[in-house]
Amino acid sequence: MRTSPPIERLVVALRRLPGIGEKSATRLAFHLLGAPEPHVHELADAIVRLKKEIVLCAECFDLTDASPCALCRDERRDAGTVCVVEEPADLAAIEASGRFRGRYHVLGGALSPIDGIGPDLLRIEELLERVRRGEIREVILATNPTAEGDATAHLLAERLHGAGVRVTRIASGMPLGGDLEYADHVTVGRSLDYRRDMD
Repeated sequence: MRTSPPIERLVVALRRLPGIGEKSATRLAFHLLGAPEPHVHELADAIVRLKKEIVLCAECFDLTDASPCALCRDERRDAGTVCVVEEPADLAAIEASGRFRGRYHVLGGALSPIDGIGPDLLRIEELLERVRRGEIREVILATNPTAEGDATAHLLAERLHGAGVRVTRIASGMPLGGDLEYADHVTVGRSLDYRRDMD
């Protein structure tokens, strides 16, 4: 279907979002076209403010509006247990499970030599520095159960060997090749409950 250039521009922009194909983008574009103007302005303002107001937490590297983030500031959480995840969306999935009351560390990705992502592009040194401070007792490796996630977990286990902390890996309740972000909360919770020691 041929559309006018302003609609086509919006469709192209919406298609850049994950999970949005041509049909969904077109449907969203026409929905926004028919929506009340204040709603459209509210959406546009929220997107602009998102980029301006969100920062990385200086401690765990989650996305937040204040650094350190609310989770790192929460003294009721166990600072001795740190759950290592690839991305902020993975942290959100674990939080939604309601089963973890420790702190987090967001790596910013996983090892992927084919994509040019080596250890130096991940926040591994920052994790090791947190461990060196001495208050961490356990590091839970909650990288995704993919080839990249497993390689990342094994590298972290090697780097943490001899650091005086327990190193565990989330259980295989997570589907092989799946992402934490898309798993249901019960599965994520059980993966944490049945985590295993990394040898």
